[in-house]
Amino acid sequence: MQDVQLRLQPGEKVALVGPSGAGKSTLLQLLLRFYDPDSGTIRFDGVDLRHVDPQQLRQRIALVPQEPVIFGADAWENIRYGHAGVSDADVRRAAEAAHAAGFLDQLPQGFGTFLGERGVRLSGGQRQRIAVARAILRDPVLLLLDEATSALDAESERLVQAALDRLMQDRSTLIIAHRLATVRKVDRIVVLDQGRIVASGRHEQLMAEGGLYARFATLQFRDAVPADSASGSGQN
Repeated sequence: MQDVQLRLQPGEKVALVGPSGAGKSTLLQLLLRFYDPDSGTIRFDGVDLRHVDPQQLRQRIALVPQEPVIFGADAWENIRYGHAGVSDADVRRAAEAAHAAGFLDQLPQGFGTFLGERGVRLSGGQRQRIAVARAILRDPVLLLLDEATSALDAESERLVQAALDRLMQDRSTLIIAHRLATVRKVDRIVVLDQGRIVASGRHEQLMAEGGLYARFATLQFRDAVPADSASGSGQN
């Protein structure tokens, strides 16, 4: 990363977009203090992260990754992970908010069902909703979404996105996304390339500028049209 200056306001939703290797994941790793920057400063609520205990910092941040970790335990323990004192009622409320309670109740022992190593008993969309329930239970100051819906089918994406929309309300959120359709309505889109911020603005503004974001968006939305047209044409 070079000369990156980025300020996230309380409650603001900011998307990071750019080609592979642009530095999107690096920013999230720096925020979580997996390592510290060689130069410059990262501040959380005005405090230099190098002066903050990593465990305390991560208690205030929730990450929903593309491939969440599901432990070889039941749903109660998986959602409650990191919050040993949380009641079953709180876990259930988080699962309901994440649209996960429905499928969990249908398992043989409900929430008490062993989910299998890496959640083999669950679909990709169900694992994502477990991860969202964890984040809801944490009630973070900052939410990080790392390609949280990119590997899902359309129906699973709809359910997960609905849960994420609820989780993001009035919460500072940083989103990594390759599928630009998922970030068109955020407050700000920051475009990264080779470790630098090359553009910043809303979708309409960046499209009008005709830079890297506009090229990506044009390719993605153009490629989506034939598939949509094909699905609605041919047979009556």
